Amino acid sequence: MIEVFAAIAGASISVAAMGLFGFSRRNEEAAAAVIRLTSAVEHIATSLETLHTDIKETNREMFQRLNQVENRVSKLEVR
Repeated sequence: MIEVFAAIAGASISVAAMGLFGFSRRNEEAAAAVIRLTSAVEHIATSLETLHTDIKETNREMFQRLNQVENRVSKLEVR
């Protein structure tokens, strides 16, 4: 009878240890996934900032040229 309880206790400890090991491994995998996602989001944010800067510069140049064209047209309309 004691052997049965010892076998059950040993099996229970083994199952618990395997469960904890699996939980630990899943935690490590989840942490690695969070790190990968965080760095991907940071990269996207940096790319968006660069794009935003480029768009602002392009718009500034375009509106300067448009202003020049508008000034030329208004000079021609006066004549």
